[in-house]
Amino acid sequence: MQAKQKIILASLVISILLMSVKFVAYFATHSNAILTDAAESIVNVLASAFAFYSIYLASQPKDKNHPYGHGKVEFFSAFVEGLLIVLAGLLIVAKSVYNIFYPQQLHAILDGVLLIGITGVVNGVLGLYLVKKGKRFRSITLSAEGKHLITDAISTFGLMLGLVVIYFTGVFVLDSLISIALGFYIIYSGYRLVRKSVSGLMDEVDTEVVGKVVQFLNSTRKDAWIDVHNLRAQRYGAETHIDCHVTLPYYLDLNQVHDEISEIDRSVGRNIGDKTEFFIHADPCIPQCCHYCSVKNCTVRSQPQTEIIAWTLDNITKNQKHFEK
Repeated sequence: MQAKQKIILASLVISILLMSVKFVAYFATHSNAILTDAAESIVNVLASAFAFYSIYLASQPKDKNHPYGHGKVEFFSAFVEGLLIVLAGLLIVAKSVYNIFYPQQLHAILDGVLLIGITGVVNGVLGLYLVKKGKRFRSITLSAEGKHLITDAISTFGLMLGLVVIYFTGVFVLDSLISIALGFYIIYSGYRLVRKSVSGLMDEVDTEVVGKVVQFLNSTRKDAWIDVHNLRAQRYGAETHIDCHVTLPYYLDLNQVHDEISEIDRSVGRNIGDKTEFFIHADPCIPQCCHYCSVKNCTVRSQPQTEIIAWTLDNITKNQKHFEK
């Protein structure tokens, strides 16, 4: 079993245990706010189970039907988790509004605060750990699960504060009002997760990856690399797919073109990550390129070099050579 699968499996087991503790706290107190927290834990369990399967599927090697691998399923996993979070928030708000008009008597409030406090600490620590591992493994599923648990921990601590206020003031309607506020916070968190996952599913530009590629191309730039344009990059799970057009001197033979392209591939691959696929289309130079071409002692130059064009996130992603306006 891979490291990511072990991590998410541990998260699933812990989520089940914490859900059980929260329901114990609810039955002890009959607090609608605690029930809100417990209901969200059901979402945590479902999301962790789906995340475990998606990470297993994402780890499968490329095959005939999936030449780019299975990493994109992690975006779908995050999308489902986000929808579940939004649904839980809506149900929480609806139940809390109902209980404003039909309140329940609360019992053993401090005992409930202690129990959910323990779950909040565990969720917070686990969430930070998952976010850290998500960045290390470049896994949107681990990061999404971690951020979800951190959100759960924050809402739990807010809930604890509200219950303490209720205990000392006796204003029991605060139980439902706190629950409504937490419900809207949960809905917003779910929306952000859905938005991020949809961006991945729709192949929205990953500006972080493109920015790094541009940085490495500029730092290792060679004179023969006259122009780079139409650069695109996407991350699918732990794999990064990059493609671009590179303008090279037209008189290079096929072996020389291959060497230049391979050097670009190696340079970027070493810096971006181990699992990087670089698809480069080679363009021959034309006379209009001469004014920004840095090739020394070029025997076919039609005009002198008058400028050096710095590659930036803006100009390197356009589908046109840099002399085109």
